[in-house]
Amino acid sequence: MPQKKAFALRLDPAVHAAVERVAADELRSANAQIEMLLREALKARGIAVKHTPAPRRGRPPSSD
Repeated sequence: MPQKKAFALRLDPAVHAAVERVAADELRSANAQIEMLLREALKARGIAVKHTPAPRRGRPPSSD
């Protein structure tokens, strides 16, 4: 399962505040909101980005 890529991102404080407001309105974290905004911007430019499958949650199936 691929991990998310972590990197430092420096933002203007006003941009960060706006992202946090929109994220709160849409019940997302600021990180998830930034990723969604980046995906929308890439799509608008005609750049397709595949969605990585989400990790499976919960208990593993029993082996019985």
